[in-house]
Amino acid sequence: MKNIIIGGGPAGRLAGVELGKLGEEVLLIEKNKLGGVCLNAGCMVVCALNDIAKFLNNKKQYEKLGLLKGNVEISYEEIAKKIIKTQEIIHKIDHAENTSLNNDIVYGEAKITENEVTVGNETWDYENLLIATGGKPFIPNIKGKEYGLTNEDILKLKEIPEKLNIIGGGAIATEVCNIFSSLGSEVSIIVRESFLSAFDPEIKDYMVKNLFKNVNICENTSTEEIQKNKTIINENGEIKELEGRTFIATGRTPNSQIARSILKDDDFDKRGAIKVNDLLQTSNPNVYAAGDVIGGITLTPVARMEGILAARNMAGYLNKIEYNTIPQSLPLAMDVSFANNTNTNNENKKETVDVTAPGSAGPGGFWRVLTNDTGITKASFDSESGLLESITAISPSSVSDIAYISYLMRTGENMKNFDDFIEIHPSTDVFYQIMKYM
Repeated sequence: MKNIIIGGGPAGRLAGVELGKLGEEVLLIEKNKLGGVCLNAGCMVVCALNDIAKFLNNKKQYEKLGLLKGNVEISYEEIAKKIIKTQEIIHKIDHAENTSLNNDIVYGEAKITENEVTVGNETWDYENLLIATGGKPFIPNIKGKEYGLTNEDILKLKEIPEKLNIIGGGAIATEVCNIFSSLGSEVSIIVRESFLSAFDPEIKDYMVKNLFKNVNICENTSTEEIQKNKTIINENGEIKELEGRTFIATGRTPNSQIARSILKDDDFDKRGAIKVNDLLQTSNPNVYAAGDVIGGITLTPVARMEGILAARNMAGYLNKIEYNTIPQSLPLAMDVSFANNTNTNNENKKETVDVTAPGSAGPGGFWRVLTNDTGITKASFDSESGLLESITAISPSSVSDIAYISYLMRTGENMKNFDDFIEIHPSTDVFYQIMKYM
C-alpha cells in the first residue's frame, strides 16, 4: 500500500480525500468512528448544544422585553439522541466521501512496525505513513478522578445536572460552563490560577460580567478531591465542599503512544506530541504526523490544513506549513472570536494603538440594543504601518466577521486600503468603522 493513514478525524480524513483527488493509493484506518473527537465528542457536539443554549438565552431576553411568554420543557436525553442521529448521518457522508475516491477504509485498532501496519489479522506494507490519531482529555492526578466527567461523557448524560463543578479555566471549560448554565445547571468554575487568562483584561472583564454573571468562579483554587456528587476544593486556604457532578476540562494530551514503536524518545516533546518539520515529516522522512497528535494549535480547521498539506507532501507536491494569524472562537451566549497577527515585524513596530467599540449590532444583535448588550470589539494596530496586530470581538456575528478580518490580516492589508472595502450590511458595522476611521 503506497499511503496509509491512521486516524479518521479532521486531519486524517481530509488527507485521505486530498490523496484520493491526486490519484494516489490510500488506506485509511479508523479505530472507531470517522470524524474524530470534533464530530463525536468535541466541537460539533459543543456547537449543537450551544444552539439550544442560545435559543434559551434569546428566549429569556425576549421575555424580559415582553415579546414572548410561555414555558419551554427541555429533554436533554432527546437532545443527545438527536445529536447522535445527526452524527450517524455525517459518518456515512464521511465514509462515502473517501470511498468515492477509491480509498479503502478499515475500521479497527492499528499496530505499527517499521514498515508495516496491522489491524486484526491483516497486515499492509507502506511507502508513506500518516499518523493522525488526535488527542484525549488530560486527567490530572486528583483523588477520586474516576468520578470526573469529560467531553467524552457529555452525550451519555440522561438529564441536565442540577449542579455542575467544572475544573479548568480554558476553552473547553468555558464552553461547557456556558452550555449547562444556560440549560439550567448551577455551575461553579474551579481554576488553579486565573480564569480566561489568555484574554485581554478588558475582554475578560466583559465576559465575566455579561456572559458568566450567573456562574460561581473560584480562582486561585485547587481541587483536593472528587467524589461522586461532590467536589472538595481549597480556595485561598479555605477547604470547601461543592455539591454536584464534576467535569474535568484541564486540556488535552496527544494520542501518540502508537508511534512509540517506530520513533525515538526524542521524537516526542514533553507532552508526548510527535515532533514534525515544516513538511509535517517526523525524523523518518516516510512517516508524517498531523492534527492534535503533533500538539500546536489544536483546532479542527488547523488539523484539516495539516492533513491536506501532509497529503500533498506524501504525493510529492511539496508544501511547507505556515500558521499565520489563525482565527479562533469560543461558542458562548455571544460568540467570542479573535485573531492575532503573527506576520507583524516587531523590529519595525512603532506605537500600538488600542481601539474599543461596542459589538456589531448586525444579525442577532437588533434586540440587544434595548438592553445595551450588543457586545464589545477591541482592536490593536501599529500606528506606523497601519496593520492590525490583534482583534477580539464579542457579538452575535463575530465568527464570520473575524474569519475574513483574519484573512485580510494575513494578506497584509492596512487601514488605508480599507477605503476600498465594502462591508456586508448589517454584519460588520463596527469593524468597518474601526478599520476605516480609526
